Amino acid sequence: MKSSNDEIRRVKGMNNALIGIDVGGTYTDGVLFRDGLILHSVKHRTDEDDLKGTLLLVLDDLLVHGQAKDVRRVVLSTTLVTNLLASGRGERTALILLPGKGLPYSAYDYSPDTYFLKGWIDFRGRQIEAPDPGEIEDTLEKIHGSGIERVAIAGKFSNRNDSHEKTLKKMARDLYPHMDVCTSNEISGRLNFPRRAVTCYYTAMTIRDWNRFADEMEAAVKARAPHCELHILKADGGTTTLAASRLRPCETVFSGPAASTMGTVALNREELNAVSIDIGGTTSDISLLIEGKPLHASQGALIAGHLTHINSFAVSSIALGGDSAVYARDGKLEIGPMRLGPAACFGGEVPTVTDAFNIMNQLGLGNPEASHVTLNAVAAALGVPLDGLCRSVADQVSERLEKSIEDMFRHWENEPAYKVWEVVNARKFNLHQVIGIGAAAPTIVPVLAERMKVPHFLHRLSPVANALGAAVARPTVAVELHVDTGREMYSASPGGLSGKVNKRNYQLKNAEELARDCLKQVCADRGLSDYADDAQIYSVEQFNVIRGWEQEGKLFDIGIQISPGLIHEYKGVEN
Repeated sequence: MKSSNDEIRRVKGMNNALIGIDVGGTYTDGVLFRDGLILHSVKHRTDEDDLKGTLLLVLDDLLVHGQAKDVRRVVLSTTLVTNLLASGRGERTALILLPGKGLPYSAYDYSPDTYFLKGWIDFRGRQIEAPDPGEIEDTLEKIHGSGIERVAIAGKFSNRNDSHEKTLKKMARDLYPHMDVCTSNEISGRLNFPRRAVTCYYTAMTIRDWNRFADEMEAAVKARAPHCELHILKADGGTTTLAASRLRPCETVFSGPAASTMGTVALNREELNAVSIDIGGTTSDISLLIEGKPLHASQGALIAGHLTHINSFAVSSIALGGDSAVYARDGKLEIGPMRLGPAACFGGEVPTVTDAFNIMNQLGLGNPEASHVTLNAVAAALGVPLDGLCRSVADQVSERLEKSIEDMFRHWENEPAYKVWEVVNARKFNLHQVIGIGAAAPTIVPVLAERMKVPHFLHRLSPVANALGAAVARPTVAVELHVDTGREMYSASPGGLSGKVNKRNYQLKNAEELARDCLKQVCADRGLSDYADDAQIYSVEQFNVIRGWEQEGKLFDIGIQISPGLIHEYKGVEN
């Protein structure tokens, strides 16, 4: 017979429950969460060849411990897009650029299938040169003849006038109905043509695979929990609806590191300067928290060496984890980067970083004898005692992590944002603590923190922090607004919003108010109105337009977003 406490726990926990699932390189974690209680957690080995199967296995295990009708939201953090781009397995895609005058064509080194066409829009959205229909037709014929079915189209300043992109898209659809076409203004309304072009290109490469995955996940989740919302965790630590992700799948890149960062925020809510380290089996993800808030990549996510318009946390990932192999090569100690299986103490065939810490700190993990046997073989090959080998492993791991942290700090301190922070706070940045996330963190983080001479923080729920971070991350959406008072018009992306403005006495405050209205409209369209009042303006640009000796008008570019954070209902964890 169940106790009264058990019954209270069941009732309290199963109304409007949340599920978070995070796909890691080694394991996929899941949590069932409600009212400060993690009702159940699960961990399964990730099958990179069957991400859908892995996710559903975790989801089914969670739903066994609760009623599906009570699950309000499922949030997935998935490596699908990251893997497609990192492995080069994205679909072959043609990139059509209308760059006008400016950078040489050699600057746009994104795709081996790049085509440059006539057509030029100026910075105010006025047509300077029309596209050539004959040139477009010839180019599309070449693309079709090459067997390419995916096309990305980007024109300079198309965010202020997308007529050229629309012309090319219509011709492609008319001539080759089977051809899938993506235009840059559908993806981003921001300035910086190279970043907008490469973001469009990566989107076109991955959108078909992503939508196939989305179809499968939507059907599977609805069959199990028909009343719940399905969200995807983005690179900036916010969630997006599955429907919105279908148009911008690249926003889900690096969602794994984002999940670990949000897990850190969820478990340690103090407003401190901290380093968060998620030590997984294969990699370690490092992020910075400034007064409790995650640091964002100021120039957008860096993918395959190219900056993009994808909002992202500033995260550094290194090929070093608890399961990194420890071995001897040419008389020297080597650690990783490969993972050859689990730690020897957990049944693996080769010693790992975890095995070294298991012996050095007498942790008693798994079968300590297996750690001894496998590491003794490495020590013998190097001609060193076992305890000396373990200390060398710990030193090398800590040194590599510390260097990555120092590199992140050095990069941030060279950013203009740091100078502003330094002036506002009238002090230099001081690190307060190192926060450990992931199953291997308890073995490594204390040693690293001691080396760095700062305290460390380890929560008892840190092994499932990523999944918790996904479950309680709030929805986010960003809108870029452009206003041209001289032409008495505005446009906003996403959402395709546009209209007229009154030229007379139009000021920055008017543009900011319009940006908030546009964001509220997009939020309403996506069912996210509850968070519209949390909007923050993150970028403002204002230019005067001069013709002759007189001001003709003003240009305003406003970026506004629901900032990443935790859902309103989240007040912490009790267990």
